[in-house]
Amino acid sequence: MFIPRLYPILDAAFFPDASALLAAAEELASAGITVIQYRNKSGNARVMLEQARELKRLFSSRSRNSHPVAQNATRVGQPQHSVQLIMNDRADLCLAAEFDGVHVGQDDLSPESVRQIIGPKRWLGVSTHNPEQLRDADLTSADYLAIGPVFVTSSKERPDPVVGLEGVRRARALTRKPLVAIGGITRANAASVIEAGADSVAVISDLLLEPRKSAEEFFGILR
Repeated sequence: MFIPRLYPILDAAFFPDASALLAAAEELASAGITVIQYRNKSGNARVMLEQARELKRLFSSRSRNSHPVAQNATRVGQPQHSVQLIMNDRADLCLAAEFDGVHVGQDDLSPESVRQIIGPKRWLGVSTHNPEQLRDADLTSADYLAIGPVFVTSSKERPDPVVGLEGVRRARALTRKPLVAIGGITRANAASVIEAGADSVAVISDLLLEPRKSAEEFFGILR
């Protein structure tokens, strides 16, 4: 598995409604994004599924309407219009919305339980916050591992302790799987996170304002 340098997370809590969330998703895709994680911590499964299906329809429509000339290969070996959709936490909604994968945390179902639900072909990511958790996750069938929070973050009400760049370096030494760093990552510090050993940076807040422009600037930094 080869994960792209920039891994945007669309958190429904940061948008006033579904239309705004979908507009941001389309802007990110226009910038060349090839993976988006959808996150909604509201606990309302009906709303989550509705929004997830809207995202799926949006990118299915983009795929059908893309002109062949625009279908150049990207870093992940996919057409530029192709966007892999990852569901946060919920393996059941991943299947119901026909997403491409699911990302789970330490308090969710175990990676192996999730794998039994989603099957062998969908992506499975696991969040970790210390070396012990990362070692355990590395032994599972997870396709990629996340480490964080790297810096102070405002995207969670009760964030785990900051691991810093040294935490990224330790994580890199403990796994050969793709490593996604998350937590307080911005255009100002993203390069240092990649230099510390991350394969990809997950970003929420620093993509909210002018998503397309922000993503394009990230691409320039993360080359």
